[in-house]
Amino acid sequence: MGVQIKDKKFEIYISEAELQKSISRLAKQINTDYKGREVIFIGVLNGAFMFASELMKDINLPCEISFVKVSSYKGTSSTGRVHELIGLVNDIKNKHVIIIEDIVDSGLTLNKLNSIIDHQSPLSAEVATMLFKPTAFKGKKPPKYVGLEIPNKFIVGFGLDYLEEGRNTRDIYKLTE
Repeated sequence: MGVQIKDKKFEIYISEAELQKSISRLAKQINTDYKGREVIFIGVLNGAFMFASELMKDINLPCEISFVKVSSYKGTSSTGRVHELIGLVNDIKNKHVIIIEDIVDSGLTLNKLNSIIDHQSPLSAEVATMLFKPTAFKGKKPPKYVGLEIPNKFIVGFGLDYLEEGRNTRDIYKLTE
């Protein structure tokens, strides 16, 4: 079964069940790695809101969550520039930080976020991403926590969008060739 979003057709790619399984695995890994520590999670809007919500349900640590908003996409391709839209207001000095991303492809957004976060002297800073496109990655530091690795295809759903639509699906869809 597929979906139509604006002028594009998409077909099912990753099921909700597969997403939930990978999110649960990530949460267990984070809970183990950070046992006995306080963590601040920083979700990257808009795309990571669904992943962040599902991940946090399985986190059993003393933690905070905050959100930042950055943008580097227009339509189906990256603009190559990252614009900070809403900044980080939490004090992260001497705290363990985990950035929550929906998808890491080029790594440009991560480079910008890591630069902002490093200036605030956290104890540690890692990335948890629902999806990772290793063949598209040109960033400095790959994500530590990866739900699923995928090829460099355009996808929507479960928080990911095409021209701001399609975020509200339970599954992830790929562009029909």
